[in-house]
Amino acid sequence: MYILGINAYHGGASACLIKDGELIAAVEEERFERIKYWAGFPVHAIKYCLSEAGISVYDVEHIGISRDPNANIVRKAQYAIRSGPSPQLLLDRLRNRRVVGNISTVLCESLKINRRDLKASFHNVEHHRAHMASTFFVSPFENAAVLSVDGMGDFTSTMWGTGSGNRFDVSGSIHFPHSIGILYTAVSQWLGFNNYGDEGKVMGLAPFGEPHYVDKLRRILRVQSDKTFEVDQSYLRYKAEGGTMSWAGGKPKIGRLYSDRFLKLFGEARLPNQTLTSYHMDIASSLQAITEEAEFALLEKLYKETGCGNLCMSGGVALNSVFNGKVLPNTDFNEIYIQPAASDAGTALGVCYYIYHQILGFPRTYNMSHAYTGPQFSNGDVESALNRHSLEYSTLDLPVLVKDTAKLIEKGNVIGWFQGRMEWGPRALGNRSIIADPRHSSTQDLLNSRIKNRESFRPFAPAVLEEHVGDYFDQSYPDPFMLKVYGVLPDKRDIIPAVTHVDGSGRLQTVKRDVSLPYYELINAFYERTGVPVVLNTSFNENEPIVCTPEEAIACFMRTKMDVLVIGNYMVKK
Repeated sequence: MYILGINAYHGGASACLIKDGELIAAVEEERFERIKYWAGFPVHAIKYCLSEAGISVYDVEHIGISRDPNANIVRKAQYAIRSGPSPQLLLDRLRNRRVVGNISTVLCESLKINRRDLKASFHNVEHHRAHMASTFFVSPFENAAVLSVDGMGDFTSTMWGTGSGNRFDVSGSIHFPHSIGILYTAVSQWLGFNNYGDEGKVMGLAPFGEPHYVDKLRRILRVQSDKTFEVDQSYLRYKAEGGTMSWAGGKPKIGRLYSDRFLKLFGEARLPNQTLTSYHMDIASSLQAITEEAEFALLEKLYKETGCGNLCMSGGVALNSVFNGKVLPNTDFNEIYIQPAASDAGTALGVCYYIYHQILGFPRTYNMSHAYTGPQFSNGDVESALNRHSLEYSTLDLPVLVKDTAKLIEKGNVIGWFQGRMEWGPRALGNRSIIADPRHSSTQDLLNSRIKNRESFRPFAPAVLEEHVGDYFDQSYPDPFMLKVYGVLPDKRDIIPAVTHVDGSGRLQTVKRDVSLPYYELINAFYERTGVPVVLNTSFNENEPIVCTPEEAIACFMRTKMDVLVIGNYMVKK
């Protein structure tokens, strides 16, 4: 049985395909469209998933989308009456509702097929239930507390409950307009980071400041006696769910979210080209602190309600790796699982497993232990692409390839590393990565200015052999998806300064031999040469989605100042 899951008309459009409960493929549309967070209908992602399985859409028995226009419909109506939105806004929302509620028509038009020829049943899965399904049903846990914290979807920002076996039950939720995610975006905008998805930049900026303004932010985000939260709407300016977002051309754009009252409290907003001051850094630090305060309250509530030591998290806020790294040391939870595409892209995965388990009742058999679910290319494909660009290359077997590459990294070369299937989610995890030596503090500035062309304060990730995590970090709990920040041990900070952030932390990836053999062997070869089982890992891109194809990898390599491209079994040097 094939099930196709879709996230469409929302940030991070994506598709996922499973067969009898096993994941076949999952990919974001942005990797094909080459527009970050592309938010239209993911026709290329759907076509890829079907081709990976070797089937057509006529073979699919169930198709679902992670939106349900009928969810919370009474609340939506009541809010619309109270807020009095403009006629244009009402028209836009009605159009969106028609499209989302009639996904079969959109699918057939996009694939140029006749609806009568399909055997698939169509499903609308509520947004946060898709989030919850995306993490619990692919986790290693038989039982778990489940929390989804997002910006907004289907008029809900936060949902929690308990998973057991092949079902989960929702025990509570927080509805529009109260949202941690929207507040984080609003403050990010005020700080001059206006693009969709820029919240991660603010998280990286926060350690440069001090949380001096938490009390001011508590006027906006207030934790309640029952450990839920409310947001004072007078500091924000939006009229209805999604009312400030547009998807023109598939690229999400968000209008200004902070209000004039917010400006009276914090002062004029920073323009994107203005210098970042200590005040801006302190606001970023305070925002991170108040976010963690509200999330810890939710986790305290969830643990008391469930008594379960296993935690599954999802939603865009679950990409806040700084908070994620603090969960186990600071709560009663003993185990934690977050799937690699925790944000809205991951709801396509959740749709598949919600249908398979929650609706159809099949038992669980799959655990997502790696994120390599996207397109892959043969050595023939790679060689043809290299020849088209008239590049000189060496052809090497894997043992020689990793040893030669490790030697080049040791000598200070920056490597474009392209292997196997592309990663699922926003992190490059060793198949579409740029690799460098973490032992030199100058490496960070070199990469930010010479290759990534991004803000100088943004850190790079340490990828560490899993068996050595405790030798370099203050926690040893594995994190193969680069979704947690741990403290770098004080005696190791001078050893790996390029991946140690200003506060002594690092957003790490743990690497296992049986999950990612070429990547593991590369790090291990570097370890054998240097005694350091860590490399610097960042995404293979330059202000664009992570590269997908050999052509895109070659183009990025050629226009930046990377030194070496290792792609399949081929090595290209400049």
